[in-house]
Amino acid sequence: MPTAHDLSMLDGDELASRLGESRRELFNLRFQLATGQLDNPARIGQVKREVARMLTVLRTREILEAEGAYIAPTAAEHEAARAKVAAEDAEREEKAAAKVAAAEAAADHDHDHDHDHDHDHDDEFDVDDEEDEA
Repeated sequence: MPTAHDLSMLDGDELASRLGESRRELFNLRFQLATGQLDNPARIGQVKREVARMLTVLRTREILEAEGAYIAPTAAEHEAARAKVAAEDAEREEKAAAKVAAAEAAADHDHDHDHDHDHDHDDEFDVDDEEDEA
């Protein structure tokens, strides 16, 4: 989760874009919660905090600009913050993808186990059928 300092180093357009993305994600998470499809309910709180953090940075910047005290980050600060935020996003997405892959693998394993169990059960009935015929 990006810190307020990292977010304050982004330019206004990039910050507004991230805010819009986070609000869309929050909407989708709430929709998934309502339909019972949400895998990680803690993510709602995380995204809400991200939205609040971005709104705070934007409001702070607005106040400083009105007072004439706002100092824009240097290009190096901007790029460093941008890289850090992008790395955090990539790490979060990688963890989510790994979690989905693990869940799918577990579901496949459960399905295979159930399938094997059904075969064992069928074999028992075949033996019983042979005994009935004898």
